[in-house]
Amino acid sequence: MKRVDDFRLLFGKQELVPIVIGGMGVDISTVELALEAARLGGIGNISDAMVQTVSDHRFDTKFVSQKLKQSPHNVASSDKSSVKFCLGTLEEATRNHVGQAMEAKRGDGLIFINCMEKLTMNAPRETLSMRLKAALDAGIDGITLSAGLHLGSFALMEDHPRFRDAKLGIIVSSARALAMFLRKNARLQRLPDYVVVEGPLAGGHLGFGLDWAQYDLRTILDEVLAYLKSEHLDIPVIAAGGIFTGSDATAFLEQGAAAVQVATRFTVTHECGLPEKVKQEYFKASEADIEVNLLSPTGYPMRMLKGSPGIGAGIRPNCEAYGYLLDAKGNCSYIDAYNREVALHPEAKKVSVKDKTCLCTHMRNFDIWTCGETTWRLKDTTRRLADGSYQLLSAEQVFHDYQFSTGGKIALPD
Repeated sequence: MKRVDDFRLLFGKQELVPIVIGGMGVDISTVELALEAARLGGIGNISDAMVQTVSDHRFDTKFVSQKLKQSPHNVASSDKSSVKFCLGTLEEATRNHVGQAMEAKRGDGLIFINCMEKLTMNAPRETLSMRLKAALDAGIDGITLSAGLHLGSFALMEDHPRFRDAKLGIIVSSARALAMFLRKNARLQRLPDYVVVEGPLAGGHLGFGLDWAQYDLRTILDEVLAYLKSEHLDIPVIAAGGIFTGSDATAFLEQGAAAVQVATRFTVTHECGLPEKVKQEYFKASEADIEVNLLSPTGYPMRMLKGSPGIGAGIRPNCEAYGYLLDAKGNCSYIDAYNREVALHPEAKKVSVKDKTCLCTHMRNFDIWTCGETTWRLKDTTRRLADGSYQLLSAEQVFHDYQFSTGGKIALPD
């Protein structure tokens, strides 16, 4: 009976354990989690979501408060077009975050950074370019392009000296999306080093509509593999979304995937950045507690726990401090939803916004509990303690369980 350890992810002559830990923001996929993946011979992703906020937390910088001080007079205004990021500050925050990871890296594995196109930051092209180049400057092993088609992202990096050196990959949910990306970037004569095919059971933002349940990762993986074969392209394909056991992972590797990307089981490890009380909510969740909704201002459906305290909260938009989702004109759908409720309830001290959420503030406060479809199974991966709580796991234990388990079994901790 085969196991994950019988396979290897190949980047040229480099061999890796074919396990990738996904890049969950905001600092849920911590540097510590990525370092463990690299130490064990796989790949760990950190995330650059709200990287200035992450820098403040990790390095005691004051980037968020400094940004707020630039336009405190604008807080009560619905017009956020003047709320801008300082590119120099953004560069410094990215270098802080990536540099810490690369300086501490040990082992034969790699550390990538997950970069979301949907973080438009009121200057989509300029801020994305800075985040990508700063990560390359800081020595990141690779960049995973996510949450968008990223049709122009390679062009933003083409003049960087590490453009053809670092590993660059793209997350897609269809062969059509991959074909669009490759056609758009053909002139650069630079193929992605890997493609992550993310199915409908993944956590957080999804590359599907509310009809997500009609899709299947195995089918999409077959379509992507067939497309690459028809184009005579040899690009490693990484399967992601709903891969819960080592046996699940092995099945995808036997199907033709070069590796698997997993995240849900690592949310309840010691190294994960979620507060411990939130990790316990993940353990306690039932299948009925998980929903896919349209609360995200990005326009993408999002999977989360129904009990997330940020759902329905009507806080005032905090764009002057954060503002990561403001589009090129300074708009965000949460601002519109919030102002609508204020207008409808002029005497209310506090309003409730049901259809959208202030994703920046709530993700910063860990009040939106994004999760994978298999989160309800986490309680079966550990032991319940005498006080009713669940024992946290180590990243190494989960990684090795994926790597060596067979027969659909999960090794419980001592």
